[in-house]
Amino acid sequence: MNSNTTHGEEDGDVTVEQTGLRARRKQRTRDALVRAALELFTAQGYERTTVDEIAEAVEVSQRTFFRYFASKEEAAFAVQDVMESHYLAALRDRPPHEAPFEAMGNAVFASWDTIEEAISDIVPVELHWRSYLVIESTPTLLAVLMRRSAESEEVMARLIAEREGLDVDRDPRPRVAVAAFGGVMRAAGRLWGQGDDPRAEAIRALMETYIAQLGPALAEDWRRSPARPAD
Repeated sequence: MNSNTTHGEEDGDVTVEQTGLRARRKQRTRDALVRAALELFTAQGYERTTVDEIAEAVEVSQRTFFRYFASKEEAAFAVQDVMESHYLAALRDRPPHEAPFEAMGNAVFASWDTIEEAISDIVPVELHWRSYLVIESTPTLLAVLMRRSAESEEVMARLIAEREGLDVDRDPRPRVAVAAFGGVMRAAGRLWGQGDDPRAEAIRALMETYIAQLGPALAEDWRRSPARPAD
């Protein structure tokens, strides 16, 4: 009886181990495809890159690529998905006493401080930011980014409403606040993309400047309270 039980437990352990091994292999393949895709997109452009080239870079078949992604567009946004989830988790963790703009801004920098840990198993942080420039400069991807931003802002608005004890469908303030905040983030991202400093530190500095001006821009008389010049 005991020997049968032990044998059954061993079989179960082996099955669990094999399942875990298969899952890790699948995750490694998926991550390799994402990295290869972003490297190719940044090197030669999104439109010029084919699925066959991405698959070849990882030494897998086109069929294998499509097991993981419905299209190369989906691969282009894979790290963005991780980034958005990371940010939303940081926003949920902000202390309840923080006002909406304060919570959203602090969540940006809290998530920024741990972003390398969040995405380093997939791609280097610098590659992610270079791929963001590709998205910004590719019309088809930019359209997708805008749609995704609208969806993400709706999730954020509901989070802010929940923090403030409001009904998001009756009180417009959460959506207004999130729309304003999202606009600031997009403006900073565009300016960074148009500049000549591609480092991640540069976009962070721009975001710090623009987020700091969000409250004053909405609340103050501009002629009486001039903005602090950008560095």
